[in-house]
Amino acid sequence: MEQIKVTGSCLCGEVSYQYSGAVKVFQYCHCTRCQKFTGSAHAANVIVAPEQFLWLKGEKFVGRFELAGAKHFATSFCKKCGSSLPWKTQSGKAVVIPAGTLDDNPETQPVHNIYFANKAPWYKEAAELVKYDELPVK
Repeated sequence: MEQIKVTGSCLCGEVSYQYSGAVKVFQYCHCTRCQKFTGSAHAANVIVAPEQFLWLKGEKFVGRFELAGAKHFATSFCKKCGSSLPWKTQSGKAVVIPAGTLDDNPETQPVHNIYFANKAPWYKEAAELVKYDELPVK
């Protein structure tokens, strides 16, 4: 059986990456760090082992920020367009891939929410909101 390979990239296309094999977990993280980094209510993160991850191009454009005092948390971003990018945890035991940067279907779905007690006070479940296929005209 062929091993799944999933690619991803930044908004400007200067940086691309690939991971192969099964993910450790696909989860939504509601911690305040992920809220700040994503500018959203939560991060959608795919977690893989470091040996499953490979930069395909543009690694020189990858910036990294490590939060002082954090055990695992860090962030990576494209120095040209600012897009979030995968980052190796400070412990080095995992690579956290922002799911919004994936170009391919990961063939897996999120399984849980973490740090839900820290959810944004304005957070509302997506299923509760009105849905439009395009920008609504008013």
